[in-house]
Amino acid sequence: MLDNRRVLLLTDGHLGVFTSKSAACILRYRPRDVVAILDRKYAGRDPAEIVGVGRGIPIVASVAEAMAYQPRSLLIGIAPAGGGLPDDWRQFLREAIEHGLDLISGLHLMLADDPELGPLALKHGVAIHDVRRPPDGIPLGANLARDLSCKRVLTVGSDCSIGKMVAALELAEALMRRGRLARFIATGQTGIMLSGYGIAIDRVISDFVSGAVEKMLLENQHHEVLLIEGQGSLYHPSYSGVTLSLMHGSAPNAMVFCHQPTRRTIRHHDEVPIPPLPEMIDFHQRVMAPLFPSRVIGIALNCVDLTDEDARDAIARAEDDTGLPATDLIRFGPDKLAEAIEAIL
Repeated sequence: MLDNRRVLLLTDGHLGVFTSKSAACILRYRPRDVVAILDRKYAGRDPAEIVGVGRGIPIVASVAEAMAYQPRSLLIGIAPAGGGLPDDWRQFLREAIEHGLDLISGLHLMLADDPELGPLALKHGVAIHDVRRPPDGIPLGANLARDLSCKRVLTVGSDCSIGKMVAALELAEALMRRGRLARFIATGQTGIMLSGYGIAIDRVISDFVSGAVEKMLLENQHHEVLLIEGQGSLYHPSYSGVTLSLMHGSAPNAMVFCHQPTRRTIRHHDEVPIPPLPEMIDFHQRVMAPLFPSRVIGIALNCVDLTDEDARDAIARAEDDTGLPATDLIRFGPDKLAEAIEAIL
């Protein structure tokens, strides 16, 4: 999706690990494609000071200022709850179009269908890429994945915004380095932007979500192992439906459980406590049991807010509590969990 795009990342006022997930992941995995970041709050600073990645990429305060870096497209770098467009961002999108920049959006709002932005893009001859727009012809789920010969590993988690996409990406790349025919299967807008393939399943009509997952797995069954990006959480009041459909549609041979040790309640829902790790792992395995026996084989911890020493302590506790291998894939590498996956191949 990003190749040769020369991207201007729009995060205005939201640049952060959790507040601009799309931007942070693109800065981590595709920094060579980003020429600048538009964020008036952080203009003049280095993004590495704020999100830990993207060192040296300039942060500017306007589209006009960004044009000095010769961008070809503007990418919306946030994925807010509900997928709407912040009201004050329309000015940036209009200016980008008028400067001849394509738009890349992962919002639920389809910008190409917008009565203002769609015609303006046509007038200036620029493209709008609505990454969350699902393809035609998605079938109903038919429990087909369970019979595939390829192994399927799904990332699940205690909450949303916990690192499920990052875990799937890191593990796919680790397995490929080990000589395995592995592929990352994107199920969200940022994963699609990074890999150039996938379906944003939270935009698919609910009855067809498991079918959308099956469709991608059938298209990639010639691989030895598929690393499937998880979405939402079975515990989240807003996103549990997409999580369950993804679990059933992928019929995973194994699951990697993603968790942030310091998070005590569900994001944006302080009234919903996060259960202990062993309880959550058992719950996910029981949910899968009627359709396809699946087990959690490892734990990916997100220790972004911990020191190295505290992160190692959290990993040790997770391993003691569950008897499973655990690590922070970004801080300490993916090998421990990659070995757990190789054990099932």
